[in-house]
Amino acid sequence: MRTFDLAPLYRATVGFDRMADLLDRVMTQDLGANTYPPYNIEKTGESAYRISLAVAGFTDAELNVEQRENELVVSARKEAEEGERTFLHRGIATRAFERKFQLADHVRVTGATHENGMLHIDLVREVPEALKPRRIEIANQAPQREAIEA
Repeated sequence: MRTFDLAPLYRATVGFDRMADLLDRVMTQDLGANTYPPYNIEKTGESAYRISLAVAGFTDAELNVEQRENELVVSARKEAEEGERTFLHRGIATRAFERKFQLADHVRVTGATHENGMLHIDLVREVPEALKPRRIEIANQAPQREAIEA
């Protein structure tokens, strides 16, 4: 596994500590450790995204979707089933999970739907008006004729 020293980044930048921490966390994370449940991330528009998780076997009541500042947390807890069931083969994983996604600034969750064993979470990036580029008009200051003639 490769390791990167981000100390030069900390020394040469101001205000990018969150980005450096995110890079450090991603680089040190064991990539094969957390693969359940499988998911897709797709771009559905200019500033719209969708995360789809395969959550077969879970009901709406057993799933939880939360947005905490710049983090999206999706978790599930399987309720204990009443009565004993005997499985000859158990291939559908319905174990508890917690999956976290780091969100960029100004990205918020607009909704979540659960259909056919898939949990779809819709997100949108909304940049505030104060942060959008704006055109500055340049005023033409011509010398006033009356002042020059006097």
